[in-house]
Amino acid sequence: MKFSLKKKSILFVLVIALVLSCVAVFIGYRIYSDTMDERYENISMDLAKTAADLVDAEKVRDYTEAILEIYRKNPMPEFKSQQEEADYYAQYTGIQDEAYQEMFNVLQAVKSNNRDVQYLYISTLDTQSRSGIYILDVDTSESACPMGTWDIIYPENYGIFEDPERGFPAYTTQTAEFGWLCTAGAPIITDDGTVVGYAMIEVSMNDVMADRADFLQNISLAMAGATILMAVIFILLVNRSVVRPINQLAAAAASFVDEKNAGEDRQSAISQLNVHTGDEIEALCDAVKKMEIDIDNFIVHISKITAEKERIGAELNVATQIQADMLPRIFPAFPERKEFDIYATMNPAKEVGGDFYDFFLVDDDHLAVVIADVSGKGVPAALFMVIAKTLIKNHAQNKDTPGIVFTQTNAQLCEGNDAGLFVTAWMGVLEISTGNFIYVNAGHNPPLLKRAGGAYEWLKSRPGFVLAGMEGVRYRENSLQLEPGDCLYLYTDGVTEATSGAQELFGEERLQHTLNESKDLPVDQLLPKVKQAIDTFVGEAEQFDDITMLGLEYREKGGGLNG
Repeated sequence: MKFSLKKKSILFVLVIALVLSCVAVFIGYRIYSDTMDERYENISMDLAKTAADLVDAEKVRDYTEAILEIYRKNPMPEFKSQQEEADYYAQYTGIQDEAYQEMFNVLQAVKSNNRDVQYLYISTLDTQSRSGIYILDVDTSESACPMGTWDIIYPENYGIFEDPERGFPAYTTQTAEFGWLCTAGAPIITDDGTVVGYAMIEVSMNDVMADRADFLQNISLAMAGATILMAVIFILLVNRSVVRPINQLAAAAASFVDEKNAGEDRQSAISQLNVHTGDEIEALCDAVKKMEIDIDNFIVHISKITAEKERIGAELNVATQIQADMLPRIFPAFPERKEFDIYATMNPAKEVGGDFYDFFLVDDDHLAVVIADVSGKGVPAALFMVIAKTLIKNHAQNKDTPGIVFTQTNAQLCEGNDAGLFVTAWMGVLEISTGNFIYVNAGHNPPLLKRAGGAYEWLKSRPGFVLAGMEGVRYRENSLQLEPGDCLYLYTDGVTEATSGAQELFGEERLQHTLNESKDLPVDQLLPKVKQAIDTFVGEAEQFDDITMLGLEYREKGGGLNG
């Protein structure tokens, strides 16, 4: 599910606002609670100290000793009736004197003057049982604890057990019976420094807890209102400063292609954008406007390049056709000649190539065959190929021997060859009447020769230097005797260097094997068979070099034209 930027920003703001509100409410409530707790704890401790200072410590000690003496003789039993309970506590009544009543009145006044004081009493402490013995309780209700009551249980970790003079630091508790109480106790100390009891005070905190709940509710409502208000304001600002400009920019960008396809001349939606946020959004808008101008200029430039490319492509097609027309393409080439058969193919790697082949009759009894490969590819190689082919044919038709043809051609190609191109070439002249074959090699691949009834074997000879490579080179001729049924196969390195997708070369061994598999085929069927084998080997890999082949089969000896 996709969410718009507007929805994402609203959701993000609400989540952040909710988290911040909760944190603010928690911190505010915690500060308020800690402050109120500390205040009431200080009040409780101060009241306890005041009560401890107002009583007579010596009388408290006397009352404590008298209570303990009675208790040792008659410990407090489990009462079976109210009368039994009343009879038990009646034995402590005799301890109470006029000073006891004055002490009661003083503490009663302390309690009356502080309405939050729930309980005020004096007790002593039994450290073994962590229990307290009530000496005086100013409570006048039926729930008051009479003198001699053992009832108070103090926490084990309370500091009074280690430091009696410290008293009971204020602490807050909650009970089902009394609610929230803040309890504190101050030691009652005699003149000799003995702690004889504790003035205990319990202040009701029910109102404070109710105020806490009200505070929590009020601060939550206030923060909720403030959060909603701030969220709305922030969302409006984000929508105005971020979401709306981006949506405008997106809409203008989306209409860009449609406007270009429609070819409209009116002002574009991007150029009409009016974003002034003063931040990165405005910078982005300006960048998009500039990008539109650059794209327009680029489109104009690309259109010119495309038109130029199309023109060049058309010219290359013409050049391809011209190059193809320069090579003999009509087969059988000499249907009136029964002494030999010749067939050739060329597959350029680009529109125009640097390979070429040629064959022509020098006279009625001499056939010249040429195959060559110009260094490089494309138009420069094709132009150089035209020059080399023309020169070779012109010199050959002057009835020069192959060695002289290459020597003179090399001299002319070296003149003004600033591009540094060169040609590997192989040429032979067959005397048709006798089968005598004179050939010359200018750095080219050696051909393969099949004798009648035999297999294709390499025609090894020492090659000369390439054409146009160096001035003053003289080329050495070789000769062989062809017999009826012999077949000569010429090729360029595009055959043996054809590369598969696994970067493996077709190679000379595979070429020889392919030829011998189809050695009995005529040359017009043999060459397509080799090309098919190359295509199968290469597969989907791109052809990177021209593939040129020429086959010459010598059928019978004779002279002049037949039939």
